[in-house]
Amino acid sequence: MGGQVPGEAAEPGKEEKMNRRIARLCSLGTLKLLFLFLAICYLPFAIAGCGYTTRSMISSRYKTIYVTPFLNKIDITSEANTGRDYRLYRPVLETDITRAVIDRFMFDGNLRPAKKENTDLILKGDLIDYRRDVLRYETDDTPEEYRISLAVDISLWDGKENKLVWEEKGFTGETTYFLTGANAKSENTAITDATADLARRIVERTVENW
Repeated sequence: MGGQVPGEAAEPGKEEKMNRRIARLCSLGTLKLLFLFLAICYLPFAIAGCGYTTRSMISSRYKTIYVTPFLNKIDITSEANTGRDYRLYRPVLETDITRAVIDRFMFDGNLRPAKKENTDLILKGDLIDYRRDVLRYETDDTPEEYRISLAVDISLWDGKENKLVWEEKGFTGETTYFLTGANAKSENTAITDATADLARRIVERTVENW
């Protein structure tokens, strides 16, 4: 009387175990969702903290820059250093440097080139030297490798206050090139590469080293 069918007494235990398992899975799912939410929320901050940016190097009030056309101050009549009789001169090289610096600022994006009347910063520069030095000779003493160097005097000014921010004397850009072989290039190409290197260094100096 009042007896149970064998096996029925175990059913509540199975159901309780199943409920506990479901609760545990739900808890694990909730924790995973929580971790995922936290990762999404804090990942941008982590990236910003670990990443590198040049923007923080510049005062927030400096957003635009005017590049004054470079002037050619090379004295081709004066004696040069060891290895050269006279300084080299190349027409419109100062114009090419000006254009390359402006293009580099546009590529960099930290300071936007603007007109002189309403700019935050003004960059001034003079081309003071253009060198072509032999680095390596063939066995018959024929030049095999050259180095092209461009030197400028540059200064950065506060456009609103007309105040000098910094200046650099003898700031250089350079490249090397071979006359023959797989890596051979013309002097014109080498000068273009040296100009690009100089422009890159000028922009980096402007936006990073304060």
